[in-house]
Amino acid sequence: MEDIYPKAIELLDEGRFIVLATIISLAGSGPRGVGTKFVILEDGSHQGTIGGGLLEAQVLKGAQKVFAERKPARMGFNLSGKDVAKTDMLCGGDLEVFLEPLFPERIEQRQVFERVVGIQKRGGSGIMVTLVDVARWEEGEVHRLFLDSNGERIGAISGLEAIENRIKNEMATLLGSRHPALISHQDQRGEVWEVFAEPIVSEPKLYVFGGGHVSSQIVPLAKRVGFKVAVIDDRPEFADPKKFPEASEVYQYPFEGVMERLPLNEGSYVVIVTRGHIHDKTVLSQSLKTNAKYIGMIGSRRKIAMVYEKLKEEGFGQKDMDRVHAPIGLDIGAETPEEIAVSIVAELISVRAGEGIGLK
Repeated sequence: MEDIYPKAIELLDEGRFIVLATIISLAGSGPRGVGTKFVILEDGSHQGTIGGGLLEAQVLKGAQKVFAERKPARMGFNLSGKDVAKTDMLCGGDLEVFLEPLFPERIEQRQVFERVVGIQKRGGSGIMVTLVDVARWEEGEVHRLFLDSNGERIGAISGLEAIENRIKNEMATLLGSRHPALISHQDQRGEVWEVFAEPIVSEPKLYVFGGGHVSSQIVPLAKRVGFKVAVIDDRPEFADPKKFPEASEVYQYPFEGVMERLPLNEGSYVVIVTRGHIHDKTVLSQSLKTNAKYIGMIGSRRKIAMVYEKLKEEGFGQKDMDRVHAPIGLDIGAETPEEIAVSIVAELISVRAGEGIGLK
């Protein structure tokens, strides 16, 4: 789904009128989850999918009415009944799709999508809120809002300041769940408004330096809890993608100058578990020159002290050392590679959550 927002921006920049189709509710099972999107063009072509088959064909047909009337629509489907009786999509759920017209002249839409793309690339989080109440949708009004977790606000939903405040108050819960949801709000006149709130949370990038036994345990576990993992080793037999099927990238790079090859940013996590303190120190000294969110290095306290002493000789100070999680991982008495991996990934989770319980 990450490709949908850049594609929408691209099409809007070209002056194209498009429809954004989003699954906004699902009871039971369906071909795709809530929040899945695809972009539809006036000629019927599209980018992305919400599951294919008759379901998608009917949504594409419904989009033509949205193009003609320049108004949104909501389409409901029963995936166990007549809607899919002649297809193989017997998922057994009830699903609703919101079809939203996006106009190239509405710059607020583009700005919200740009912020989402920025989070996906560089880290961060926030809530994208879309008015899905078709009866209250007026052309020319603003119907989309993005509330950044750092307090930034982009766009607006006219007349819904109260629900904006409600979402701000519930932001931590919504971001923690990572699940999009329909939210109903009753205003002072007793009228009910409905919006679709989507947590936008970047998939943090974890760089694991070293392809040994501990790394082979860290990678699948980190992937399972939501990290996008890259493995780096200077030996071909250890920098083998077959050894790390859960990693998104595996690189065979010399450790000297390795950071010049990798796009680390403020959302990156660095785990240093190479085969010796010389290589650990080489990677660590480069890591400290980045703005990585987390830097952790394996090793005994004696080895860590030796590495720190060498770094101080090179001009690094105590403030630099304080950035490093070493010995790496939460103190759970881990001994085996599997246990060490659990302690490291647990620390990564704590830092990602902002708890800081892994700080030494």
